Amino acid sequence: MSNKGIDAPGAISRNQVNDRVSGRAPDEHPTDTAKQNYTEVGWSNDKGSIRLGHVHKQGDVTSSVILQTPDSEHSLYLDMDGPRKGWTTSVGPGNFNVECGSANKEAEDSLILNAKNGNILITATNGKIRLQGTDIELVAVGNGDDKGSIKMEATENIITNSKKLMMTAKQFYRIATPGVGEVIANAVLQMYGSVFRGVSDGCYLKDSKVGGRKYAILNTALAAATIGKSAPAMQTATTSAEPAEPDPPAASTA
Repeated sequence: MSNKGIDAPGAISRNQVNDRVSGRAPDEHPTDTAKQNYTEVGWSNDKGSIRLGHVHKQGDVTSSVILQTPDSEHSLYLDMDGPRKGWTTSVGPGNFNVECGSANKEAEDSLILNAKNGNILITATNGKIRLQGTDIELVAVGNGDDKGSIKMEATENIITNSKKLMMTAKQFYRIATPGVGEVIANAVLQMYGSVFRGVSDGCYLKDSKVGGRKYAILNTALAAATIGKSAPAMQTATTSAEPAEPDPPAASTA
């Protein structure tokens, strides 16, 4: 009885069994789509190995170059065909450091990461992402309603701390919360508008003489759409914002 995946021509090595592309017969290629290469060469010792033209264990991709340690935990792959055609993959159990620009000046572009098409993903699965520099610039250059935006989302807080905070909106801006909102200036608070209009829930059931009921209903609906996600935080903020009730007066005696 032949050993499946070991005696077949499509086997990766005599120590690995490829169950996904098991051979139909000992003298046949495992499948019509599995890669095959009869010119692979390699050099290795007890410290590492280099392979040229190696077929991955799944049989779907051929690597032009593989550089790896004996346990394969530290590897560099240059794939040439299959679903990972043109991929460069680096895998390592420790740190990955890139340093450059020691001979450049401050104004020069020393490190360039450019994706001609597609997205750039930077993920810290169990850690923080830090961006540090003399200046940090975020620029979105897309056009249209669904492009040209910078979007920030946080499950808890977005905190800014600086000497100055300057924001300019050319058409419209909105600051909204379903909970408690505060605007505080310990020195001078200046506000300007060609027209000021204030609306409260007093006109929610019956409109006022100058209107405002539609605006109150609209903002109540917007708050209800997000209140489910922020209910615990809103409850905490409301509790901390409410003044403490005064102690009841002591009973007087005649």
